[in-house]
Amino acid sequence: MLTYKNPKAKPCGVCERLFVPVRPMMVVCSPACAMKKVRQAKVEERAKVRTRKEAIKPRAKWLAECQAIVNRYVRILALSRGEGCYTCGATPTQKFGGTYDAGHFRSVGSAPHLRYWIPQIKLQCIPCNRHKGGMALAFRERLVRDHGEDWVARLEAMQHIAKFDVDYLKRLKAVMTKKVRRLEKRYEMLR
Repeated sequence: MLTYKNPKAKPCGVCERLFVPVRPMMVVCSPACAMKKVRQAKVEERAKVRTRKEAIKPRAKWLAECQAIVNRYVRILALSRGEGCYTCGATPTQKFGGTYDAGHFRSVGSAPHLRYWIPQIKLQCIPCNRHKGGMALAFRERLVRDHGEDWVARLEAMQHIAKFDVDYLKRLKAVMTKKVRRLEKRYEMLR
């Protein structure tokens, strides 16, 4: 076995404690510090991979992720208020996979500039939103009752182009994720 001649004390790479190395390439003082160093390297590697993945993520993926988090926010907000389906008033029991959707009065396809505008997104049961085409007439009647005819007419007349860039979508996702987490904590306390 090779021995290390005249070893000098040096600080541990993890805990900064002085130790005398037994081998020339030793950078940590104990197996526990070696495990911490390995874990730290894995965390750093995962962070680098996450950063690289986000750098190559296409805009369409950002749009979908933002839409999912905004829809989740709308659903949790409405459920925390004890609301049911906006169009039919049903309150089905919650089941795995979800019972409610976040229904848009103006669909994402027809009005992409309003896809994240929360006042036009309401809680809808799955049959109303998916199977009955969003129940557009009942949705409109309820919006008129809640906000007034002028407000709905302005909403229907909104026609402009909105090209959401990736930086905006990153900020939107970060902000809405924080809001969702806070809302989920409040909702769990209310239950």
